[in-house]
Amino acid sequence: MNIDFLLNWHTPIALLPVMLFLAALIIFDSFKLVSIKWILAVIAIGALMAGASFFVNTTVYGHMDIDFVPFTRYVSPWIEEFLKGLTVIYFVRSRRVGLLVDAVIVGFALGAGFALVENVFYLAERSQAVLIVQVIRGFGTAIMHGGTTGLFAMVSVALYDRRPSSGLIIFLPGFLFAVMVHSAFNHLLVQPIIATAVMVVVLPGALYVAFKRSEQGLRDWMESDLDAKINLLKAINSGQFLGTPAGMYLQALRARFSGEVLADLFCYLRLHGELALRAKGLLLMRESGFEDLPLDDQTRRSLAELAQLERVLGKTALLALRPIMAVTGKDIWQVKLFTS
Repeated sequence: MNIDFLLNWHTPIALLPVMLFLAALIIFDSFKLVSIKWILAVIAIGALMAGASFFVNTTVYGHMDIDFVPFTRYVSPWIEEFLKGLTVIYFVRSRRVGLLVDAVIVGFALGAGFALVENVFYLAERSQAVLIVQVIRGFGTAIMHGGTTGLFAMVSVALYDRRPSSGLIIFLPGFLFAVMVHSAFNHLLVQPIIATAVMVVVLPGALYVAFKRSEQGLRDWMESDLDAKINLLKAINSGQFLGTPAGMYLQALRARFSGEVLADLFCYLRLHGELALRAKGLLLMRESGFEDLPLDDQTRRSLAELAQLERVLGKTALLALRPIMAVTGKDIWQVKLFTS
């Protein structure tokens, strides 16, 4: 591998598109859901996945009786999207990503880190290539890897929001879509200008529309859920909760759970409502440009108590609360805001 490309003046120009997209991630995030520190960490993970994909692709290619071009079109997209997707799956399953807004940002950052390493490798292999070819290919690769992973994360979060208790099957549609777009890009690489033009026209526009609609959806959800949480806490604090439909449902669970478990469920319902209100206040402050306040002792105690109740109650008891909590992926995710 020729490493003289690192000394060429045009190398930074060829890699500039990746840097521009990374800067755009920070500008687009009006809710400041993802910190710069976290974005940099995700970029580093994407770079590591690119290194891993080189060894996996090399190993698989060595054991297959197939030419290189068909391999890049029909095999490597599955490998590379799978490796990038592992991080997306972890973030969604661990509730670190819960909205389409941060899904697009994290997914694109992951793909950009992957593209950065891939572009460096390409330049090392073809350091004498014409500058315009290097720039165009780097531009198209950055958009493709960032776009496919961003779309994969976006589709996965949308499905997880509807069915947070589903298994890994919810990640399959987004994964297949990412592989399809990746394979289509590799088919067009014989004409890098056309490949880049297609990616520029299709992916950024789709991500932008999804990003804006997600932000509006977040505002609508905050407004509707805010009223519901306030009414719930009012009923609890006024002693009128047992007369509400939610209270009557909780009493109906006496046949399934002991009095001690019902008391813990009631405490969990109250704590989750209080923390949800604080999380929405945090989002409103971020959107208005205010810095996050330090985590106060009361919130720390509430988070610790909520975690303890989750361990004590177990999945079965918590599932019983879903009809009155209307739990979605957003509801599960929002408590994580305090530790992000």
